[in-house]
Amino acid sequence: MNIIKYADAEMMMIDVAQEIASDLETALEANGKASFAVPGGTTPAPLFDVLCAANIDWANVTIVQTDERWVKDSSPRSNARLIREHLLADRAAKATFVSLYNHCEQPEDEIEKTREKVAELLPLSVVLLGVGADMHTASLFPGGDNLALAIDPSAPLVMPMRVDSQDEPRITLTEPALNSAMAKHIVVTGDEKLAALEKASGLSAMRAPVNRIWGGARIHWAKN
Repeated sequence: MNIIKYADAEMMMIDVAQEIASDLETALEANGKASFAVPGGTTPAPLFDVLCAANIDWANVTIVQTDERWVKDSSPRSNARLIREHLLADRAAKATFVSLYNHCEQPEDEIEKTREKVAELLPLSVVLLGVGADMHTASLFPGGDNLALAIDPSAPLVMPMRVDSQDEPRITLTEPALNSAMAKHIVVTGDEKLAALEKASGLSAMRAPVNRIWGGARIHWAKN
């Protein structure tokens, strides 16, 4: 595991945004289209604010969530809402957005339709991820009810996930979807999450799901 360390978070977000823009441009030049899987949460918002201004062919980029809380798009806890506000703006407003939330009561409802939508985007061009202090990434949580299947290379591309530590059910891309990406970036801030990454290398994937995903990824860290 190679961790790229930055002097501060602002510098990191600018540099990673430039790398991702380059990765997307490479995919666009090769295939005429690109797919980009992104998380919600507060950490990537400053990166999105930079990336959305990149001068690339956003009209041929499709953006999908890495995971989502099972809440309406209008909820302040919705990853889709954050993505729309911070990434689908400026030049990137021309991109297509595919939501994992399908407006049903439970994440299991009509999940096959969601899997079909994701299958059309594979292999993903770029994946951006974070990591939690509990060593989860996307919604691959230690203790998650479907974790064992979701980190299996033969898993369905999208799985519901419930875990006692979280208020809502979740839906998440799984190991084969995330690891299909041509380029993977993991962005981490703070000493607690750095310690979690370092701890994860010595644990099983059931205890530290991020270590099933970080192979081949560029891991970026800043203190704050």
